Amino acid sequence: MNKNYYAILMAGGVGSRFWPISTQDNPKQFHDMLGTGETLIQKTFNRLSQIIPQENIFILTNARYNDLVFEQLPEVTKRQVVLEPAMRNTAPCILYAALKIQKENKDALMIVAPSDHWIENEAEFTSNVKSAFDYCQDHDALVTLGIQPAFPNIGYGYIEYDKTDNSSIKAVSTFKEKPDYETAKYYLEQGNFLWNAGIFMWSVESVLKAFQNNQPELFKLFEQGCEVYNTDFEDDFVRDNYGKAENISVDYAIMEKSDNVFVIPATFDWNDLGTWGSLYDKLDKDKDDNAVVNARVLAEDATGNMIRTKKGKIVVVEGLNDFIVVDKDEVLLIFPKSKEQDIKQVLEKVKSVFGENYG
Repeated sequence: MNKNYYAILMAGGVGSRFWPISTQDNPKQFHDMLGTGETLIQKTFNRLSQIIPQENIFILTNARYNDLVFEQLPEVTKRQVVLEPAMRNTAPCILYAALKIQKENKDALMIVAPSDHWIENEAEFTSNVKSAFDYCQDHDALVTLGIQPAFPNIGYGYIEYDKTDNSSIKAVSTFKEKPDYETAKYYLEQGNFLWNAGIFMWSVESVLKAFQNNQPELFKLFEQGCEVYNTDFEDDFVRDNYGKAENISVDYAIMEKSDNVFVIPATFDWNDLGTWGSLYDKLDKDKDDNAVVNARVLAEDATGNMIRTKKGKIVVVEGLNDFIVVDKDEVLLIFPKSKEQDIKQVLEKVKSVFGENYG
């Protein structure tokens, strides 16, 4: 494997739309959401290990998840776990990790990948990433993977590329925010819009130049720590300074402001597993079109449900259609799939009525 290949595995999110399984203390990336025997972070780590030397995969996560990372990925070392002492979105943690990697290997090529995505054809994923690395090796470029849209989804941002570009790696024209339905339909009709999956590849040199040019204050803040990165004094610097960073995504910080951004239309099937409904879509269904994880189900006149319980629990449902049924410890959620976007608000109500420990 190429020793210049590095990965930043983003594992700091809470995933509140997967409540009650996903909680602040134990979010979705640390759960076996698909019922495969592997948690999402384990699946992602193993997928990246097909391209990246295991010792070059860095896990970016919140300090509260430190123990969970080592429990689920016993092969990683303390050096590989980069802890955020405060929630500051994706730009600060990517900049921090890039500076650490540059100090270790100035020739590094990096992929930034979320820890909780579902990818069907991992061989195609590997091929797309290698193409991006090859391009970044020879060009000052920020490359992202765009997903071929299957329907007018209003839950994703979109990437527009140059229609006249016939190459496999295309120049990005603009990034678009999450659209309304009519706008999303228009994007699909144009044929040169892709879903933004939040998977990025670049050389460490290119991404740091982009931060320096577009986010000089943020760059200056983290550059001050270069002397202590990868030493025993790093924790002190990060604890004292991380909270000063602006809360900003890497898309806003550098991708939308740079003129050297390219996209590869992905050749693999992808889902960001953001909601119970998206999980339902990707799971196998039983004869009643119910998606079942762990449970043993007896269904009468019950179809289209997403059902998840503790291993082996018997669930009897009758006359229930298109619902989410999730059982975890002291919480039972029975909620219409059509209103799944409201689960975040329901969670806040549960915490205010029954206590913060339920979130």
